[in-house]
Amino acid sequence: MTTLHNETDSLEALEVKNLTIQFGGLKAVSDLNLQVSKGMIFGLIGPNGAGKTTAFNMLTGVYRPNSGKIQAFGKNLVGCRPFQITQFGVARTFQNIRLFKNLTVLGNMMIAMDHHPEQKHFWVLPSLLRTRPMVENEIQQEKNCLELLKIFKLDTRKSEIAKNLPYGDQRRLEIARAMATGAKLLLLDEPAAGMNANETKLLMHSIRLIRDEYQMTILLIEHDMKLVMGICEKIAVLDYGVKIAEGTSSEIQNNPRVIEAYLGKVPTDE
Repeated sequence: MTTLHNETDSLEALEVKNLTIQFGGLKAVSDLNLQVSKGMIFGLIGPNGAGKTTAFNMLTGVYRPNSGKIQAFGKNLVGCRPFQITQFGVARTFQNIRLFKNLTVLGNMMIAMDHHPEQKHFWVLPSLLRTRPMVENEIQQEKNCLELLKIFKLDTRKSEIAKNLPYGDQRRLEIARAMATGAKLLLLDEPAAGMNANETKLLMHSIRLIRDEYQMTILLIEHDMKLVMGICEKIAVLDYGVKIAEGTSSEIQNNPRVIEAYLGKVPTDE
């Protein structure tokens, strides 16, 4: 399955300038600046309450910032609704899994595939009459969904009800479903939350794979420092809504302000 390409492909995947949002008298995020290059795995970390998810909510149209600019592949996202942002090639997952729990694994994927920019859309009558073009399109959609599910080793579970999957598989299904929208930029909100060590290791492999195989750009929030330091090429750190550092994993681990605010000693394999 190919991803959407257009005249904006030469631009940065994501550019955020002076992004600010205030709730009452509290600035949840203040003057945030980020630049995420295409094909990069970028980490956004910080203590609980630092403003990470609030930032994601602004990037995906859940919240409208009080000020600042957001561009994805050259498209202005400020003021856009979530479904419009999805059409621009940006998709996300959530801290709390938001699958259609009573649908099958494949059913969850097929719903997302309807938003893929390369998929055909049919009026009600052809859908009811099961015309040949409609059936052929549905077959192609299912093929594309299974291709994505295979990355996460979920293709053999396509007929299982989503709520019956183990927790780690539900997490991976949510990422696969986000990809099925035709996303070029994935925003992953704590994708390893609740996973054991083996599940996290598999997730790290999958994230690298989808970046490499699908030319995907990934921005992730995560508290698992082993995952963040292991796969992110650049990391930004938030504290009380303010970015206090940005750099490579080595630079972040050795930044005194970051250590004081958040990291402490980073776990190792030793």
